[in-house]
Amino acid sequence: MAYVISTDCISCGACEGECPVSAISEGEDRYVINADLCIDCGSCASVCPVEAPNPA
Repeated sequence: MAYVISTDCISCGACEGECPVSAISEGEDRYVINADLCIDCGSCASVCPVEAPNPA
């Protein structure tokens, strides 16, 4: 199961650099997680200041 980033995302980018498989990229209005690459490790959620990444 992959993580998804909710609309609470403030586009700070903290999660992108924390992802060990580079599954996170900057989207049009928030960061997005590529579900095919996500390994469900939770690294993104642990650094997000607004708790935007959540398990799908």
